[in-house]
Amino acid sequence: MEEKGLSPQDAMGSPSPEVIPDPPQVAENEVHHPCTTCGHGAVTTEAVSHGAEVYPSFVYMVGRIEPRMPSLGVEKEFAQATGRAETADLTDRQALLAVLSEPRNRYLARQLCYVVTIQGLDTYLLRPRDPGDFPQLIEALHEAPRSTDLHVVIGLRGPLAPPDHCNGLMLPLVAFEQIYTFSPTTFVESLPRPEDIGEEQFRATAGELFERVIQIADNAGSSDEHRAVNYLAVRYPSIYAKCAEAHAAGATLTAIETRPSRLSGVRRVLDVIFSFTDRKTDVTEKFFVRVDVEEVFPHLITKLSPYYDR
Repeated sequence: MEEKGLSPQDAMGSPSPEVIPDPPQVAENEVHHPCTTCGHGAVTTEAVSHGAEVYPSFVYMVGRIEPRMPSLGVEKEFAQATGRAETADLTDRQALLAVLSEPRNRYLARQLCYVVTIQGLDTYLLRPRDPGDFPQLIEALHEAPRSTDLHVVIGLRGPLAPPDHCNGLMLPLVAFEQIYTFSPTTFVESLPRPEDIGEEQFRATAGELFERVIQIADNAGSSDEHRAVNYLAVRYPSIYAKCAEAHAAGATLTAIETRPSRLSGVRRVLDVIFSFTDRKTDVTEKFFVRVDVEEVFPHLITKLSPYYDR
């Protein structure tokens, strides 16, 4: 009697073995998360490996955003839109931003390339992580009219742009979460001055330290170390006060180092160490700050404190 629910092969006593396909292979440096420039759930390889764990690649950079035309067709369309706008007495950049600010021209804002330059070098191509953030991008361009103005860009780094994305400019794509705009001169003038340090001395010291931090070699803001230093440079004024105090005491800043903190475990934590050396005695005194770089937004864990080598 044939049992119910069995296939003919099972009833004959010679079942065919079920073949289970092998799971898809994923490279060690790949991580599954939504791509910022492609379909949901795509695989991107821009990730940082730490031992057995893989993290998405965050950026915290200080540079300047420049809008550029990606193709001849977009350039001609933009010229027609400019001809319909009131651009008398405006510079080329002011005219471009005036056109982009018109609600009816938002389609052009989506077509342009936004290149981030760091120390004069083209470094990233910028896109909003959310299309609704294009107004924030245009506003950031408006707030930085001078060539010396800078942008702080916080976001996620993706793959290289395809050749047709921005007129052959193949740079890493960055989907930004937040943009801050500032003038270095205004920034230095806004820093709180310690009561026992003269105004002129403090501003000179703060300006020198800011330039030194920003010009650290190869600082594209993509490594944890550079993200921590850039965060402190624009968000933690106490390091400028400490540097001014050291100058007043006859010491000079000789090194800025980053090391994994002993508190690192579940989260990635870095110690950023500032070394001050006395100009006469050559004795070095160190101070450090702990910065958590686990997420896209770094934050402070420990305020500036004396550091002792162990």
